[in-house]
Amino acid sequence: MRKIERLMNNAISNSENFRLDNTEVVSDSDGVSRVYLHGSKIAEVGEDFVKIFDGGYQSSTTKSRLNAICQEHAIAGEGVYQKNYQWFVRFTNDSGKTFQTEVFSGEYCFA
Repeated sequence: MRKIERLMNNAISNSENFRLDNTEVVSDSDGVSRVYLHGSKIAEVGEDFVKIFDGGYQSSTTKSRLNAICQEHAIAGEGVYQKNYQWFVRFTNDSGKTFQTEVFSGEYCFA
């Protein structure tokens, strides 16, 4: 995980605002932290959910930030990956033990 991603996750965990280079975290009084990359929203993290977005750009930087957020704030192993230029989201089923995948359509919520 990159240093900027560790700092980003720390800000999310502590409900603090953070900005460094192209990454920004805005934590609101409603307990939700919103993460922006180049000004486009790529995630919302609350107490019991993580919503991820591609922000309109399925870039390696976006994917790296999303996976860093999932690693810290979702279930271990959940996240985004790419195969043959197509993005997929990996998530657990209801039992929390088996991972499933589906095409990432630009937005996904881990609850």
